[in-house]
Amino acid sequence: MIGRVLAIGLLAGLVAGVIVTGAQMLRVIPLIHKAETYETSAPADHHAHATAVAAHSHDEDGWAPEDGLERTAFTLLANVLTAVGFGLLLNAALAIYGGPVGLRKGVLWGLAGFTVFVLAPSLGLPPELPGLNAADLFHRQSWYLGTVLATGGGLALLIFLSHWAFKAAGLVLIAAPHAIGAPHPAELGGSAPPELAAMFAIASIVTAALLWVVLGGVSGYLHARYANPA
Repeated sequence: MIGRVLAIGLLAGLVAGVIVTGAQMLRVIPLIHKAETYETSAPADHHAHATAVAAHSHDEDGWAPEDGLERTAFTLLANVLTAVGFGLLLNAALAIYGGPVGLRKGVLWGLAGFTVFVLAPSLGLPPELPGLNAADLFHRQSWYLGTVLATGGGLALLIFLSHWAFKAAGLVLIAAPHAIGAPHPAELGGSAPPELAAMFAIASIVTAALLWVVLGGVSGYLHARYANPA
């Protein structure tokens, strides 16, 4: 059973990673390329600082994939690895759940994963284009992790426990990170225009929803076919 669950997570992640890469090529990646043109055409008084930052980043990183096929290949690899990781988490949760799972229930579990890992955090920290001002990375990561844990725990209380007190606690947990507030930079904005940033945030969230729906659907279908108890 453990082997089948791992295999299902790997296969679902592979399928979802390939599909979401295709979706990103249609909308998300062109927006990133457009934002990068705004970075390179920054105002003259910021040019020296931008050049110094770029040179420092290049020295630190040492290497970056070239535009075109190489960049696409590494995007595909990153998406597949990310999707496989989430696929393994999703299928571990399905195994712990223990009940029969099919395509429909798999999609519902996928939507729950999307809510926990993408939708709830995006209410405070929407996906950001290159060149936008951002708060301290540690603070953003801490708030994201806290939001994921609170949202996941809150949904579990709401869905799996029937007493009103647990449901009330679940709602409090889900709302708590947003009541605290996500970290934001002292000065908003950046090189890209606000409308481009909004388009990117929406496109990123939609493609993430696609990833989780595919993960859940493929996992549910394969569980129904191979892993559900007879």
